[in-house]
Amino acid sequence: MPKAKRSGLPESVAMKHDGHFVDLISSRSLGPRIRMIPIEKIDPNPHQARCELGNIGELQDSIRSKGILEPILVRAKGSRFEIIAGERRFMASRNIGLKELPCIDMDVEDNEAMEIALIENLQRKDLDIFEEADGLQALADMHQYNHEQISTKIGKARSTITEILSIAKIPRKARDIIHDAGGFSRSTIVEIAKLKTEDDMIRLAHDIAERRLTREDTRDLAKYLKGKSKKLKYYVYNFVPEDTDRFRLRLEFKKQTISKQEIIGILQEIIERIRRKDDAPALKG
Repeated sequence: MPKAKRSGLPESVAMKHDGHFVDLISSRSLGPRIRMIPIEKIDPNPHQARCELGNIGELQDSIRSKGILEPILVRAKGSRFEIIAGERRFMASRNIGLKELPCIDMDVEDNEAMEIALIENLQRKDLDIFEEADGLQALADMHQYNHEQISTKIGKARSTITEILSIAKIPRKARDIIHDAGGFSRSTIVEIAKLKTEDDMIRLAHDIAERRLTREDTRDLAKYLKGKSKKLKYYVYNFVPEDTDRFRLRLEFKKQTISKQEIIGILQEIIERIRRKDDAPALKG
């Protein structure tokens, strides 16, 4: 008669009176755990990579109607939990009165937690170019990563990483000019970043905003500031109204520098000439 098939634990595992059995199971469960955590036991990250959380009204509406679609990342800090990534989801959920949140509980050290937070933040779609540049620079500084390593972690081309990191050195005053002007294209901001001194970056940003320089005009001025050309082709002033479909005005001057008063004077002169032509008697055939 064939021997009955043995069921239960393998012979190699002795459960009875084995003081190390729980340790054995625990050692095989070291990965992140998904769990529901009371919201009052969760604390914001004091080293949040993103300073401004922005308008979270739409996110609150989404959570109210559909719930949390993506768990937040946390780590244990004593009897409480600290957010690694998901600050906006946490704030939105707290604002609408949720009592607990789905969380991924991770066992990570300080540096690793900061790296995860930075990477998660960098993968957001609504970051502006300076938030992205500063985030990449922080990631590079934290572990002395080179551009290739950052490219692998972020999932972007190495050339893109190099380009964005160059933007991180643009000074605050130049950034303020860019923001006040409503933003520049990435290629224009990269032209500013290529300059050697902060003063030149500020000057180029100011001239682009003040004179509404085109890409070609910007490159011409950038070459002059970098010393790659001895003189400017011309001083350019572009006027682009909010309703850009109506018209655009471009003035080119033979001088390399022009004051506002000179521009105003020339525009007044143009207006007077147009008026004189309108007032002149029509020629008879």
